[in-house]
Amino acid sequence: MKKKIVLLACLCTLSNIFAQGIKKESREKIKALKIAYITNQLDLTADEAEKFWPIYNDYEQKKSVLLYKTRTQMRNAIKKNGEIDALSEKEAKKLISSKLDSDKKLYELQSNFLLKIKKIISYKKIIKLQISEIDFTRKLMKRYKRKRESNINN
Repeated sequence: MKKKIVLLACLCTLSNIFAQGIKKESREKIKALKIAYITNQLDLTADEAEKFWPIYNDYEQKKSVLLYKTRTQMRNAIKKNGEIDALSEKEAKKLISSKLDSDKKLYELQSNFLLKIKKIISYKKIIKLQISEIDFTRKLMKRYKRKRESNINN
C-alpha cells in the first residue's frame, strides 16, 4: 500500500512537470527514456517487450486521464470558490467522495493491468517494474531540479 501511495505521488509530480509547460518533444523524449529505462531494468526479451508495451502504454494513458480529471475537478472547485477555506462542507464532502471514486477506478485499472501483464512477465518483473517506475521518476525529478537550479543561478 505504501509503495502505491509513493508511486501515485511520483506520478502526480511527474504529471505536474508536464502541466508546467514541457514541450511535446520533451514529453516524447522523456517517454522514450522511460521505455528504455524500464526495458533495461526488467531485462525484457523481444517477445515480452512486444506484448508488454502496448498494454503498459494503454494503462498509462488511461491512468493519466483519470488523474488529470481528478486534479482538474478539485482545482476547478477550489478556483470557483477562491480558496479551500471558502468551500462549503457539502462541496468538500462531494470532492472527497469524487476522489474516493477516482481512487477505486485507479485501483481497478491497476488490477486489470496486473491481470494482463502477469501473463507476459513474471511477478518478480512486475515488482521490478514498480520499483523502476519510482526510480525513473526520482532520477527525472533530480535532473529537472538540477537543471532548474542551474538556470536560476545563471
